[in-house]
Amino acid sequence: MEIHQIPALNAILNSIATVLIISGLICIKKRNEKVHRSFMTAALFVSVLFLAGYLFHKWSVNWQNRSIGAEGTIKSIYLLMLFTHVLLAMAIVPLVLRTFFLAIKGRYESHKKWARWTYPIWLYVSVTGVLVYFSIYVWFPPLESVP
Repeated sequence: MEIHQIPALNAILNSIATVLIISGLICIKKRNEKVHRSFMTAALFVSVLFLAGYLFHKWSVNWQNRSIGAEGTIKSIYLLMLFTHVLLAMAIVPLVLRTFFLAIKGRYESHKKWARWTYPIWLYVSVTGVLVYFSIYVWFPPLESVP
């Protein structure tokens, strides 16, 4: 795999995490705790793989950011989405870890209270991560100067 392929892989991992998170919610709503646990553990695993890939890619490109090749309203919407994505992505790590810790310890009432906050934020971060990828790599890639 080449460095320029990692963002696409990360978008795939975020998409998988999104499906797993939603599936976990559906299972817990149906009171299927065992399958819920499997989906959420898989979502955590996939998210850890994403984070490792993201950090490796950033390190490989000397922490440079890619910009969007759009202007006006589209760029404003993108920047708002990016800002909220980054802010919540920083918050989601301790939230997910705390929520998982409570479940592992069998403190299900506390786990449930934390999950009410963790679930929508984790889902938002996963979905907007995919949208950020599509915005800067597929829909509105930056115009690059040709030597």
